[in-house]
Amino acid sequence: MSEEKKGFFGRLVAGLTKTRETIVSGIDSIFSGFSSIDDDFYEEIEEILIMGDLGVNATENILENLKAKVKENKIKEPADCKQLLIDSIKEQMQVEETAYRFEEELSVVLVIGVNGVGKTTTVGKLAGKLKSQGKKVVIAAADTFRAAAGEQLLEWANRAGVEMIGGQEGADPASVIYDAIAAAKSRKADVLLCDTAGRLHNKKNLMEELKKINRIIDKEFPQAYRETLVVLDGTTGQNALSQARQFGEVADLTGIVLTKMDGTAKGGIAVAIQSELSIPVKYIGVGETIDDLQKFDANEYVNALFDVKEEGERAEC
Repeated sequence: MSEEKKGFFGRLVAGLTKTRETIVSGIDSIFSGFSSIDDDFYEEIEEILIMGDLGVNATENILENLKAKVKENKIKEPADCKQLLIDSIKEQMQVEETAYRFEEELSVVLVIGVNGVGKTTTVGKLAGKLKSQGKKVVIAAADTFRAAAGEQLLEWANRAGVEMIGGQEGADPASVIYDAIAAAKSRKADVLLCDTAGRLHNKKNLMEELKKINRIIDKEFPQAYRETLVVLDGTTGQNALSQARQFGEVADLTGIVLTKMDGTAKGGIAVAIQSELSIPVKYIGVGETIDDLQKFDANEYVNALFDVKEEGERAEC
């Protein structure tokens, strides 16, 4: 495990402390407290997973998977179910190989989310990551409603060493996107990253704005691959799920970025969102620096949730 990865995993383990205390202590007491695998045993597991913010849908799928594995492997002892449960949760969360296609071809990435979730910071960190992979990146500062958004993004653009195209406060976001597409074409950029305004309480305006932005991208940049990431605050639990659902009504979401996975995070929500909405979690953020945003890894995440180290990791770390 590289130093960067090791440091990130350690912060993720720390960030998932609250969820782990809810889930793991409960699960352990079930595995040690039950002498046989019966309906009561499964019901107890169900209750703990739901309390851990995994959501009803994901919990049902995990339990069905677990029951099938118990039957298939002819398991009789509750204690022998723990690894099977961990594996079932991992299976719920796998991200497809093609999830990061936008990194490999000419792309426009729209980043959406309500204010305060770390959207602008996420755009800045993604720009830095893509630049470090040798990509030419242009950022569009299309959140023209929040006074400090442009300045904050410019700071990140400078830090990442990429160009930013912005507009005056109150300018039409679609016109900023139009200018940014022209800049991306003339600079031969690989990725155009767009920060957008997030005003869910006024869904009609947001919907119109996104439609207008999408029309401009379709018309001016039809050859670009499209990615739409919604940024959600990991500390808000079920509220993050309802936000993702609402944004899914106004945009064609392709992925989720979960931020603020610190000590107060409700980590089970990553499982719930992926299961309920069939939208993969693609990035996860645990802090403020550029290395604190990493690609989502189901194995790593569930291991951190249960504080499990795999054999290879033990040897490497």
